[in-house]
Amino acid sequence: MLDKKIKQRIIVKFATKPGDTGSTQVQVAILTEEINRLTDHLKEHKKDNSSRRGLLKKISERRRLLRYLAAEDMAAYEDLVKRLRLKKRDFGPKYVLEDADSEIAEEAVA
Repeated sequence: MLDKKIKQRIIVKFATKPGDTGSTQVQVAILTEEINRLTDHLKEHKKDNSSRRGLLKKISERRRLLRYLAAEDMAAYEDLVKRLRLKKRDFGPKYVLEDADSEIAEEAVA
């Protein structure tokens, strides 16, 4: 769990507009900080399986949010990944293939 002051600093840094507390970018930034803290905790307490489970849940939630952001706004996704120093995942081709399939289907109907 993050301290209120730390969470507030993250919100101010990653907000897309004034008063923004729930945008995808803010949520991913908060999850990233929580993941980093849990990772440090697990390096010291290797047998803490409940914290490990929480870490895995947070990682999967961040992955879901990043996938959504990449689908909605690729420029914002790339900027966020660069600012948080995350590995860039390739979400693009899946959406390109879906678009290509729909174009092929439209051509077949026409």
